[in-house]
Amino acid sequence: MLAKDFNWDMQLEDMDDNPYISDFYEDMQRWSFNLQVYFLTTRWRHVQAIRKGSKTVVQDRTIYEDAHIFAPNLHAMGLMSTRDFENYSQLFQAISGQIQEPDLLIYLRAGIPKLVDQIQMRGREYEDAIRLDYLKRLNERYEAWIGDYKGNLIIINVDDMNFQDRQEDYAKIVDQVQANLNGLFTS
Repeated sequence: MLAKDFNWDMQLEDMDDNPYISDFYEDMQRWSFNLQVYFLTTRWRHVQAIRKGSKTVVQDRTIYEDAHIFAPNLHAMGLMSTRDFENYSQLFQAISGQIQEPDLLIYLRAGIPKLVDQIQMRGREYEDAIRLDYLKRLNERYEAWIGDYKGNLIIINVDDMNFQDRQEDYAKIVDQVQANLNGLFTS
């Protein structure tokens, strides 16, 4: 929606062509490293393409989320070995110096019930196997990461919003983005 209204290019996470995602949700421990390396290389290619282009791009995921949230969570839950996690972390460190922070990060804050509703609305069969403890830990890690984030950030609480169907909810988001882009209310 923001891409359309601001005339930005849109880059969505392509889950349909992901060769690991279904296997991962069936056996997280076996496929966690493979999935995270796949995401890292895919997002790295996206970052390179964005840097080469001249248009503003809005993404639904960043390369940082995998490195600061998903991979550490898998390791902490015993679903990724220490050897694999260290290997993944070294790979991320090797490329992180070539990554530029997003000009603006928009964080949609939601509680577990809202997250579960959103997952169910997507209707991806492989996501039916997501464990609540996994989702809760991810949400906690997101909150910790956002709490330490030093870049340009907008936090939008979406638990009581339906910005896809209610224009007034979406208008609040657009107002916050416009204020940020125009230099109003930024730190």
